[in-house]
Amino acid sequence: MHLEGSCHCGAVRFAVESRHPFPFNLCYCSICRKTAGGGGFAINLGADATTLEVEGTEHVRTYRARMRDPDTGDETRSSGERKFCGECGSALWLWDPNWPELLHPHASAIDTPLPIPPERTHLMLGSKALWVEPCLRGADQTCEDYPQESIAEWHQQRGLEQ
Repeated sequence: MHLEGSCHCGAVRFAVESRHPFPFNLCYCSICRKTAGGGGFAINLGADATTLEVEGTEHVRTYRARMRDPDTGDETRSSGERKFCGECGSALWLWDPNWPELLHPHASAIDTPLPIPPERTHLMLGSKALWVEPCLRGADQTCEDYPQESIAEWHQQRGLEQ
C-alpha cells in the first residue's frame, strides 16, 4: 500500500510503500508515550525503508532515545532514530540501523486513509503511565513488554498483507 504522510505544519512530506499498514500496535513505552503519544501510546506501522521519499529533508531532525541499563544504571543512546519535524515537532517515523530494511512511520503522521484493524495489540503495558487506562476491545492482545509476533507476522497470520 502506498502511504503518504506529513508533519502538522507541512514542512515535511513523505511517501513510503507498506505491506503492513494496519495501525494495530499501540505502544505504551515511555519513549513512544513522551515523543509521540498524547493519548498515552503511539502507533507505528511497518514499511519498506528503501522506498522512502522525503520532501523537506532540511526540516527533519533525529532523536535517539536515552536508555538506562536496569542492572548498572548506565545511560546509553538507542540505535533507533526517531525522526520528527524541527519546525512543528510532529513525530514522523522510526528507523533503526539494526534492521535497515524496515521503517516505522507513525500512524499519526499518515495522511492516506488507513485500514481499520480487526484487533489491536497493546504492548509495553508494564511501562504505561498510571493515568492511562487502555481501551481494550474483544480480541485485543495485551503484553507487559514486547509481543512475540512482529508487525509482519501479525499481518501475515491474519491474511492482511497489502
